[in-house]
Amino acid sequence: MSSLPVVDSLDILVIGAGISGIGAGHYLVTEQPAKSFAILEARGACGGTWDFFRYPGIRSDSDLYTFGYEFRPWRGQESIASAPRILAYLRETVKENGLENRIRYHHRVLRADWSGEDARWLVQVERTDTGERLVFSAQWIFDAGGYYRYDEGFVPNFKGRERFHGQIVHPQCWPDDIDFTGKRVVVIGSGATAVTLVPVMARTAAHVTMLQRTPTYILPLPERDWVAHLLMRLFGEERGYALTRRKNIALQSGLYRWCRCFPKAARRLIRRINAKQLPPGFPVDEHFNPPYDPWEQRLCIVPDGDLFRAIRDGSASVVTSCISRITERGILLDSGQELEADVIVTATGFNLQLLGGVQLSVEGRQIQLAETVVYRGMMLSGVPNFAFAVGYQSSSWTLKVGLLCEYFCRLVSYMDANGYDTVWPVVDPDMPNQPMMQLTAGYVQRSVDHMPRQGPAAPWEMSKDYKTDWKLLRKGPITDSALHFSSPAARASRSGCTEVPAP
Repeated sequence: MSSLPVVDSLDILVIGAGISGIGAGHYLVTEQPAKSFAILEARGACGGTWDFFRYPGIRSDSDLYTFGYEFRPWRGQESIASAPRILAYLRETVKENGLENRIRYHHRVLRADWSGEDARWLVQVERTDTGERLVFSAQWIFDAGGYYRYDEGFVPNFKGRERFHGQIVHPQCWPDDIDFTGKRVVVIGSGATAVTLVPVMARTAAHVTMLQRTPTYILPLPERDWVAHLLMRLFGEERGYALTRRKNIALQSGLYRWCRCFPKAARRLIRRINAKQLPPGFPVDEHFNPPYDPWEQRLCIVPDGDLFRAIRDGSASVVTSCISRITERGILLDSGQELEADVIVTATGFNLQLLGGVQLSVEGRQIQLAETVVYRGMMLSGVPNFAFAVGYQSSSWTLKVGLLCEYFCRLVSYMDANGYDTVWPVVDPDMPNQPMMQLTAGYVQRSVDHMPRQGPAAPWEMSKDYKTDWKLLRKGPITDSALHFSSPAARASRSGCTEVPAP
């Protein structure tokens, strides 16, 4: 990397111009106006997930009053919104915060090397449009790339797929020219992507079958939040939005806690709701009664019960079975049944890749993520001046990201005020730890051994609760005994020693 010239030297380098990176940009503009920063985006457009995925009906699986930013009210009519509406909201946020000139498109970050002597990162970047390699220098890296791998989705090795005479597509690589009008479609999967695809495709397909190995907990919710509209009329847009946000945070947290504390009661309630939405005599327990407890895997939301409506009117159906092989005409199940299909959609999940696959090294030592422990849900033990954004899995992603950005800005201000230029968390090697992500979903379990760890309690615990994080990140002390700081003066006086414990 040393042979490449440094094209820019910045205070903060943000990776990713999706919902987290745009949010980080807002907080840097408003809370750290003196800092120089840029947002590097590998693709040619901002919006992240909401610009990348193009499959039919893609929408949020959280309400936009909490999935939207705290600092910018959601003005749409829908509570559960489509990707185009979310993308428009994000791009309006970019314009309102003057971020257009901060985003550098077609810049993919490959690796970042930390120099303790210089107290800076050297970041190697590839231009995705030209192939050119560049180097940026930055005091801080804020990785807002999420944890999905965008260049490939997960597809099991289905035996015989090469024999299929129809078309097989994955939602992550949705072709622009696909036409499923009047065709028989089988959607393999029962997660958020599958329950989004099925009712939309069922409008024009001859028939859509959702083929699942195991059922998923699915809960119908209104597409529009009429309480939110009432509050915004009574109290104005900003105050009404804040009240709605507070209401929905409480509902999300309450539902999650109730499901985890009383799983049997939660299972019965969800089943009862599903049964009311389905045709008389429908085998609810076979297709909508999972073998695990609620929130051991993510609970899927269907706005206005659109999936159940498609099942009721006969345009969609559900089959619960394992796949034996793909045939020329469709899918042969272990039960011996063959599902005939013209189009097979493999909504079988995604692969995880924390930090967008960026390789980190500190003083020449490559960082193995599985050997690190997450501090306050945003830093890695032993890695200086590096933060990342991962939102909640059990409620709206952006709730957590907003708090992380606030704490990040507070930490940077604290360091400036005290003359520090380097900070890193130090973990007790004897502290027990566990995987960073606790869901039992396949996409998590496939990657858990390559992800960082978490500890048993704050500040090393990946909290799932907004109220807890609000106290820790927004209102709690900036420093604690786990954070270690360094300053140029301290390094000089200690003859190269870089560790200065936090006060």
